[in-house]
Amino acid sequence: MKLALRGVVLRAAALAVAVATVAITAGLAAGSTSHPSRTSVSSGTTLTVWTMEDSKAFASLVSNFTKQTGVKVNVEAIPWGNVNDKLTTAVASGNGPDVVQVGLSLLPTFVGAGALLNLKPYLQKHAALGSANYLDGVAANKINPARKVLSIPWVSDVRVLFYRKDILSQAGISSPPKTWTQFYNDATKLASRGSGQYGLYIPQWDSALPVELAWQAGGTVQDRHGLVTFNTAAFKRAADFYISFYKSKLVPTASDFDQTQGFISGAAPMVISGPYLAGAINGAAPDLKGKWGVALLPKDKTGTSLFAGSNMGVWYKSKHVNESLRLLDYLSNPKEQLTWFKLTNELPTLKAAMSTKALTADPMVSVYIKQLQDAQLLPPLVPAWGQISSAMLDALNSIVLKGADEKTTLAQLNQKVASLQRKQ
Repeated sequence: MKLALRGVVLRAAALAVAVATVAITAGLAAGSTSHPSRTSVSSGTTLTVWTMEDSKAFASLVSNFTKQTGVKVNVEAIPWGNVNDKLTTAVASGNGPDVVQVGLSLLPTFVGAGALLNLKPYLQKHAALGSANYLDGVAANKINPARKVLSIPWVSDVRVLFYRKDILSQAGISSPPKTWTQFYNDATKLASRGSGQYGLYIPQWDSALPVELAWQAGGTVQDRHGLVTFNTAAFKRAADFYISFYKSKLVPTASDFDQTQGFISGAAPMVISGPYLAGAINGAAPDLKGKWGVALLPKDKTGTSLFAGSNMGVWYKSKHVNESLRLLDYLSNPKEQLTWFKLTNELPTLKAAMSTKALTADPMVSVYIKQLQDAQLLPPLVPAWGQISSAMLDALNSIVLKGADEKTTLAQLNQKVASLQRKQ
């Protein structure tokens, strides 16, 4: 599954930073220089693009770009699990692509490794790439270091609640839960259906969910200096809520539990996931049409969700900067972003694309769009986030799966988080 692979990437993210930074000490820091002289256009140019998407779909999307400009596009698909190795090798050798897709969870890794060109000197001639055109959740000041623009929003992703209408109805639940209390109570009713039946599925690799719960509890996981901390009342409340589903045996504990199949079979009729899951369900079980839906996340103080997705950046040593920017212009056209949604079920980042009837008329998509208005990024540009999030999951999993003491384990987690950030 796509998000499962991203979970693997998060656990290894910091390794690439440490190795790649060594390779770029001689003035190759992220966005350290820009070279407008490298912007000559040639219709015979071939751009190399690294994408973590379906390479055939992306090649189809950019075929008109080649017709319009004469610039060919060589699309290389990089599995999410191989991103770190590929990045480290490319930065060390200097042999990278021209344009690269960057998952928002991996943005600190790419920035720390100096892999992305600072595009700010070029944006005056590329108005389509201006921050005001994109959803506020990925505004330039939220995803870039000060005075730099290292990537451009590409697709957005947001977590919502997927639920089986038919199974909830059979359990006497008339509508999806709107509050934490209803969420827990509904999960309890659903888990009482019998052996092997659960209320919902919590992915053990999902580092975003505990953070989302902390946001919903009215807090954050960063202090006023931008350092990550789990030593807050909000995270304690989030952890207690998270752990309660395991204590009451409302969720499966098998590490290989498949959320799509669990949802389709009805074993886990609620799950918090992104729009990609809708495509997986429709593809695997079209007969369930009309029997499931999506809803905004249940609220505590808020119903804040994760703003996920990916950006596009230009490689720091690209010899085809202007052609690369023209490709980014092309991808920042509402028509192309809507075409990509039709191909992949991935949401646009452009405000103009998001407001079209082609999207808003779809009841399910309208939920995604509404949830995006209450969504945040995971701690942006925190170099140690990969290690920190891994430590957080290890701590929570040791509590819910191995019976470790919650108070002691969370205290040890906070000590480790502080130590990781002192080393940066």
